Amino acid sequence: MSPVGLLVATFCVLSALVPVPVRADPGETLVLLDNLAIRETHSIFFKSLQERGYKLTYKLADDASLVLSKYGEFLYKHLILFAPSVEEFGGSLSVEAITDFVDNGGNVLVAGSSSAGDALRELASECGFEVDEENAAVIDHLNYDIADGGDHTLVVASPENLIDSEIVVGKKSVGPLLYRGTGLLADKENPLVLQLLTADSSAYSYIPDAPIKEYPHAVGKGTLLIAALQARNNARVVFSGSLHFFSDEAFLAPVQRAQDNKLHAKSGNQEVATAISKWVFGENGVLRVRSVKHHKEGESNPPASYTVTEPAVYTIEIETLAENGKWQPFVANDVQLEFVRIDPFVRTTLKAIGGGRYQAKFKIPDVYGVYQFKVDYDRIGYTQLYSTTQVSVRPLTHTQYERFIPSAYPYYVSAFSMMVGVFVFSFIFLHYKEEGKPAAGGKATSGGDKKTQ
Repeated sequence: MSPVGLLVATFCVLSALVPVPVRADPGETLVLLDNLAIRETHSIFFKSLQERGYKLTYKLADDASLVLSKYGEFLYKHLILFAPSVEEFGGSLSVEAITDFVDNGGNVLVAGSSSAGDALRELASECGFEVDEENAAVIDHLNYDIADGGDHTLVVASPENLIDSEIVVGKKSVGPLLYRGTGLLADKENPLVLQLLTADSSAYSYIPDAPIKEYPHAVGKGTLLIAALQARNNARVVFSGSLHFFSDEAFLAPVQRAQDNKLHAKSGNQEVATAISKWVFGENGVLRVRSVKHHKEGESNPPASYTVTEPAVYTIEIETLAENGKWQPFVANDVQLEFVRIDPFVRTTLKAIGGGRYQAKFKIPDVYGVYQFKVDYDRIGYTQLYSTTQVSVRPLTHTQYERFIPSAYPYYVSAFSMMVGVFVFSFIFLHYKEEGKPAAGGKATSGGDKKTQ
């Protein structure tokens, strides 16, 4: 065998021995359950995911073979955790592994219950939420369904309590929502946490059968039913205090408040759950920058550097991911541009010019240095859009300055007036003749001419 053939054969053998990382399919989703019966009681929700192209892998939460990644590559893109009572995950799965999954861009949907275990509580804490104490449930003595067993824990939540973002929860023109589960708390000052669904002002979270001896942890509209987190890397986590919210029973059940005679043939759970799943798995509210252009006004190519006070034109093209999986132009009227050195020197609203393109025209500041064109678009429900383009701004060259500056006219007048004054003074000094003295250059006489005898 020739040396080349031997080298190729050796390479093939080594390639066969080296393990190849398994890459996650775009639709690969791991579903962790308390028991396999949940697969049947929540079949409508899972079927809607499969119809949208998701490949669901069902496993028990304590399965000893659980693994999220191999050889540094994640096997799944999304994680659904419908295992409220799990105390400890199986295999190599742990709360740390899930948070690492989120840090690397993975999306997670979690549903709890009144019997939420320590694993879910720790995971909620890592995501900025707090689950109420064990066996606590959301109770509302005014807004409960007539099918409630007597403890008023089958709460009827109004669609008006949904977050004001159609991108996240869909339209609010749905029927009342059925909720049976525990209450959540979140830090209102945390800018990454979204309160998707809150309870009514008459609700609170407490152990149903226990006498109330201390003030409940969650009261009124401070009681969260469903919360979400959009991390700085645009990964998304949704945490529901109710697994029942996603069940077939809640999807298909009629709703009637005990204090109201109006009967709704169907709850709005299915529409809201579908909208939330589309958002958390990145089907809605995803933005990207397609192109960025900048140039001097009247030109088409970007310059090597700008000169102070020059007119500049900035254009950015933004796209959003449609439900069919294709990118389409993004339409908005609140996209802003900043021209930043250390602080913004220019801040202006970009004007839509069609096709998802936005443009701004402005004059370069009269301060030279290194600047950035910066677009930082951060709105509820959308992924954060951040685009920067660095440019240099130089001062005027000596041939670009104006010869006569209007603000210096007084100095020009004073200089020319001084020149005229010196000329006049010199002329008068040379040609002025005093009485009794000859002009400059003449001979002086004393006593006049003598008479000749």
